[in-house]
Amino acid sequence: GMSWCLVALGCAALGMSACGGDGDTDVTSSGSVVRVDPPSFVLDVRSAIDAVEAELGGPQEFFEVTANAQFTNVFVAVDDATAAVGYLFVDGELQPPSPKREGATGKTFTAADVDFDPALVTGGVANDLPTTTIDALSVYGDGFGAVFVLAATSAAGGFLDIEVGPGGDVRSVDPV
Repeated sequence: GMSWCLVALGCAALGMSACGGDGDTDVTSSGSVVRVDPPSFVLDVRSAIDAVEAELGGPQEFFEVTANAQFTNVFVAVDDATAAVGYLFVDGELQPPSPKREGATGKTFTAADVDFDPALVTGGVANDLPTTTIDALSVYGDGFGAVFVLAATSAAGGFLDIEVGPGGDVRSVDPV
C-alpha cells in the first residue's frame, strides 16, 4: 500500500454528528453481521469523495480515501495514475489541495466502487471482535473495484488492519 503523512489539525466535531449515535448495536442482523451505528467518520468517506468531485467538476480516479475522527484524506490519481494530489476534508469542508504532487503507483478506484453500507461495514468487526475500537476506514483500489480496510485497536492495545467486504464481512485481520 501507500503510506503518506499529511499533517492536519481538525476537531472531532463532525458535521454529520446527527447521524452518529452512542455506538449501540440494534437487533437487526444479516448473517453474522449486525447493523450498527457506524462511527461518524465512516459517512465522511462518501462526503469527501463527493466534495472532491464537485470541486474538480466530475468523476475522478482515486488511489486512497482514509477517514478518521479528525479528518478525511482523499488521494486523487492524476497524470494517468502516475501521481496523486491529496485533499483534506475537515468538519464537512473540503480544504485546498496539497500543492505538491506525489509520485504514486497502484490500483485506482472510482466513486461508483465505494458502495459499502455504512451501517454494516463496521458491523462484522463489532460482532466478531467486540473489544476492538475502529479508528479509521480506508478505501483502496484492488484492480477490480475497491477494498475496505478498517484500522483498529485491540483491547490489548495492538493495532490491526481488518479488510472487510462492503457488507461488513471480515475477510482478513492483520497485525500492523
